[in-house]
Parts: sequence; C-alpha cells; structure tokens
Amino acid sequence: MRLSNFDYHLPEELIAQFPQNERSGSRLLGLLSGEKEPKDLMFTDLPVLLQPGDLLVLNDTRVMRARLYGKKMSGGKVEILIERILQPELALAHVRASKSPKLGTQLEVGDINHHIEVEGREGDLFILRCVSGNFFSLMDKHGHMPLPPYIQRGDQSDDQERYQTVFSQKLGAVAAPTAGLHFDHALLERLTKMGVRQAAVTLHVGAGTFQPVRVDDLDQHIMHKEYVEVDEHVCDLVSDTRKRGGRVVAVGTTSVRSLEAASSDGILKPYQGDTRLFIRPGYRFHSVDAMITNFHLPQSTLLMLVSAFAGYDRIMQAYQHAISKQYRFFSYGDAMFLTPADKKE
Repeated sequence: MRLSNFDYHLPEELIAQFPQNERSGSRLLGLLSGEKEPKDLMFTDLPVLLQPGDLLVLNDTRVMRARLYGKKMSGGKVEILIERILQPELALAHVRASKSPKLGTQLEVGDINHHIEVEGREGDLFILRCVSGNFFSLMDKHGHMPLPPYIQRGDQSDDQERYQTVFSQKLGAVAAPTAGLHFDHALLERLTKMGVRQAAVTLHVGAGTFQPVRVDDLDQHIMHKEYVEVDEHVCDLVSDTRKRGGRVVAVGTTSVRSLEAASSDGILKPYQGDTRLFIRPGYRFHSVDAMITNFHLPQSTLLMLVSAFAGYDRIMQAYQHAISKQYRFFSYGDAMFLTPADKKE
C-alpha cells in the first residue's frame, strides 16, 4: 500500500480545539468483530465493551511543558520545542528562528538568568545545553504545554491538566497519549471493580508523531524514534491475562507500539530503549487483542497502524461514518474501540 491510500477529507470544523467539559464525556465509536456497522456509543459505555479478566495497558508518560519562547543575544525571536532530555542540562530540541542558529549561539529564555547554548546538531534536531540551571527547572518556570499544530490557539492554564492523563507518572513526552485523556478516576475505579486489571508501560511521545510521511512508497519511510519501557511485571500480567482467557486492551497507539516493540520475536519480554517500529497493513500483532484510540490525521503512521489492526476497509469506512455523524477528531476529540479484523480482511 502507498501513502495515497491513507488520505481522507476532514472538514476543519471537526478538529477539536478544546477538550470536552468532562474527560469521559466524549463519544466512542465501536468497531467490533462480527458486526458489519460501527456502533455509536459514549465513552462511559466502555465497561459494556470490556469484561472481567481483561487487562487495560496504559501509557504512563507525562507531557513536559516543552515549548519555550526566547531570543538570540542579537534580539531575534526563537521558539524551542524540547524533544528529549539527555541530561538535566542537555537536550535535543527543535528550534524555529528566522535564521537557523549556528554552533555556539547563545539563546535567552524567560529572563537573563536562563541561557541556552547551541552545542551541535543531530539530524533536524539541535543539541542544546542549559548554561544556567537545568531544563526541568526552565520548563517548570517558563514552559508552555506543546499543543499539536492543528490546535490553532495558544495553550491555556486548563491545558496543563487536561493535556495530561490522570495516570501520568514519568515526565518525558512532548505530546499526550491522547486515548488516555478520556479516562477519569471514577471510570478507572468502575473498571477495576468489575474485574478489569491495569498495567502501565511508558512511551515518551515525540514531536515526530506529527511529522508528515513524505514518501508515497511506504517502504522508504524512516520512522521517528521514541523511548519505550516495558517491565517484567507488565509481561507477567499480559501472560496471565491470556492464560485466563482475557484480552489485552491497549489504550492508544503508543501502548500498542510499546507492547509490540517488546514482542519483536513474537514473545513479549521486558524492553527498555528506543523503538522505530512502523506498523502498517500486513503487520502481525503479537501482544494486543483490542485497542482504544482517537481519530488520526490523514496519511499518518497512526492511521496506518489502526488500519493494520482493524482492517483497512473497516477503518476507512468507519472514518467516513464518524465524519457523517460529526465526531470530534484528533487529540481533544472522540475515541474508537477497535477489535481485530476478521482474518479474511
């Protein structure tokens, strides 16, 4: 399949610019095995789709206030988006300026007490050193929530809470694992009481998740890398769930990629490190039985992933259904519950 196969037209007014008033107030489109038509539900109906013995796998990454505004010593404005903290004083970042900063350029963020120096390049990213203090304190004091480019507004105070999942723990992402944004504590507690267990993996979502695929031949696409942790406890829970006849339900494409990256030889094992796993139609899933996900951008690797899982035709038809029914799309939008395509698909 080629990039052009994953295009669709989305009316701009369906791109959610703000979250719902309540986290679990979103709609939920069920794409269920054995049913020909998508099912229009609310996210609070999720317990109907789950059963005792299922395992929810959540991504516990926490979004950094990774967008910083500053200036060069010459006065020119710069915008910095931290991609990854290498050490407290060292980071990889995207830098936007009228002229690309050279090695040794000094950048000033917030006030004269926070200086950053350009130390080098790594591909499209800049290696930055925080000369005074460290990047964690700098982001805490001057950082903005890195809302996606299709949210056409500046971040607001509410985004500091709403662009985080309620189960976020490990700071390191520059984008939220958005399927998890629909869960509130009450819904998680309800699921626990009905016998649905929870496990946490970590994938620090990078800004590359929003980068367009630039080649029509998907064999030529180089996937961005992201940091993943899957520990032994998660592996044990997945194994036990399947032995008992339960399903492993990944919350979000990031949880899917975490589990599948740790199952590269077909067996789920503890994993810690980077992954460039590119999942598209034809991929054989090893560790995921169902998934919860938001709606994804046209021609994105995430749309390719869900097409691989639930079937290309089913997904493209479901997206057209969602558009006709005025579902909300992307990070602050509505969700889908997906089961695998029938084998003939």
